[in-house]
Amino acid sequence: QVHLVESGGGLVQAGGSLRLSCAASGLTFSGYAMGWFRQAPGKEREFVADIKRSGSSTYQTDSVKGRFIISRDNAKNTVDLQMNSLRPEDTDVYYCAVGASYGLEISGSNVYYWGKGTLVTVSS
Repeated sequence: QVHLVESGGGLVQAGGSLRLSCAASGLTFSGYAMGWFRQAPGKEREFVADIKRSGSSTYQTDSVKGRFIISRDNAKNTVDLQMNSLRPEDTDVYYCAVGASYGLEISGSNVYYWGKGTLVTVSS
């Protein structure tokens, strides 16, 4: 059974940083693309970033480019999201996702498994 466990969320002031981590188990981690999505109450889940199997290729949504960095450690079965220069509009529940090896669709349509989420709150 696949398990994705996120950690690292919390409260931070605008301009600050947080590092989210997702630990995966129950799957051959290096065989899948990994990523992060986020969702605010009443809104649709939004793609944030993904990273391909080897970690050599990443993609971020425009609103986080230059501020968020996604990385993975295939030896430890973890994927991290370093979030810098945080803004109040980054306040969301952040979800770890695992999906198709070629990369995650922005819609989330090829995500196989989701974590339960971790809350990030950015105060102004």
